[in-house]
Amino acid sequence: MHLDWYPLQDELKRWRSDGLNLPLWWRDDDAVSVTPQLKRLTALSDRLRLPVHLAVIPQNVGTDLGTYVFDNPTLIPVVHGWAHQNHAPPDEKKAEFRLHRPIETIMADAEAGLKRLQGMFGNNLRPMFVPPWNRIAPEVAARLPHLGYRILSTATPRHTKLAAPGLEQVNTHLDPIDWHGTRGLAEPGSLIAQTAQLLRERRTQRSDNTEPFGVLTHHLVHDQDIWTFTHDLLHRLLDGPCIAWTAPLAHQKKESPNEPT
Repeated sequence: MHLDWYPLQDELKRWRSDGLNLPLWWRDDDAVSVTPQLKRLTALSDRLRLPVHLAVIPQNVGTDLGTYVFDNPTLIPVVHGWAHQNHAPPDEKKAEFRLHRPIETIMADAEAGLKRLQGMFGNNLRPMFVPPWNRIAPEVAARLPHLGYRILSTATPRHTKLAAPGLEQVNTHLDPIDWHGTRGLAEPGSLIAQTAQLLRERRTQRSDNTEPFGVLTHHLVHDQDIWTFTHDLLHRLLDGPCIAWTAPLAHQKKESPNEPT
């Protein structure tokens, strides 16, 4: 797969010329057990030397995942909802944590997810909540800090640093999968142009560059083109002005997004 990376390389060159740093992070959703795809994800993370935040579905998690994550420190577990179950009616977009159920029931699921994964991963679990389909009601987000969550991660550039008092918003910005079409790799030229545009908006202060730039993947459904593009994209970003960001531990003081962790 031969691609024209010039738009992104040119933008990264401008970052270097301006002496700017781009905080970069990686999130991969829907982990439940140790699979060949997860092992491939781990190998890619090791090769790139970029940790991957593994969004784990608590209800379905297999006991083998705890030991595997412990043995592979580039995998950083976070909470991915509870069951990844849609509760929205057919005429609405899928959601597990919007107000389609009593809020007490919703918060009980968010708490159960945190407790189950704390039991599996211990202090390695980061206090980040990733709602399935990247959708969550503001009323639910406002209550997450009371359960122990400190970060909310959805998609697209954030508008404010805090999703709610005590809850930082750290989103993902680029997903290479064509979910509404082939479910393979989206048109790669468009992905490259989109990445360059997102970085341009940060460089020109039209969006928040203190928010780590997030790449989102889904290891269980990758074909070869998606694996290749993900590697090539992350490799070029890391070869540019990027500094890897990882979510802090629950008991760890938060670092500046522009400093290495």
